[in-house]
Amino acid sequence: MAITLVNPSGLPEIDAYRQVSIASGSKLVFVAGQVAWDADGVTVGAGDLAAQVEQCYLNIGIALAEAGGSFDDVAKLTVYVVDWTPDKMPLFLEGVARAAAKLGVTPVPPGTLLGVAALAAPDHLVEVEATAVID
Repeated sequence: MAITLVNPSGLPEIDAYRQVSIASGSKLVFVAGQVAWDADGVTVGAGDLAAQVEQCYLNIGIALAEAGGSFDDVAKLTVYVVDWTPDKMPLFLEGVARAAAKLGVTPVPPGTLLGVAALAAPDHLVEVEATAVID
């Protein structure tokens, strides 16, 4: 099976890994965990969980578009939230709703939400990774 690794324009280039891995055949797409970075690697929404969730989902949309898909093709999401407590759910859902409105989709694939102590950068509150299947 052939694998194509890409850094889509609109997402920051990371030396240690590529943002998207595209597998030929049934076209499985694995999107690296997205944080609230804009295309220049600047954090969007410092201290604002809803804004960071929105940016993560928009970044996944950019990555999927590079692979010829959209959020409608997502088969699984995994979400990591720093210091998660259930009272943060309304902010999380607000961010998802804002991203869904901008993307024109209802992102409801199966998902896992995990509370974590920290992420790679101290100003990141959430990270979201996706697996998609594209025809």
